[in-house]
Amino acid sequence: MSTDPAQRDFSTREFSTNNWSVYRTRFLVRAKQLTGPLSFKDALGREHNGSPGDYLVQSSEGLFRIAPREIFEDIYVLMEDESQNWRRHESLAHRLSA
Repeated sequence: MSTDPAQRDFSTREFSTNNWSVYRTRFLVRAKQLTGPLSFKDALGREHNGSPGDYLVQSSEGLFRIAPREIFEDIYVLMEDESQNWRRHESLAHRLSA
């Protein structure tokens, strides 16, 4: 186990579903900009490392990765309305599963 506080074992519980924005290219993704360093291993054992300003990205399949700020901001376009739709969909799904 790493002594670096930014190094964590990956767990979807660590990334709350609040404060995400939806972006699009050819595919919709959810993302949030990192305010501090973050490192994690994904479900396939791949290590991901990000710095403040980079983006934590969740694909439509639920997989997480880190995208460098320069690349992310060059490729993705913020979808304000879709962010709200995604949150409403999650809220409805949560209520239906309860």
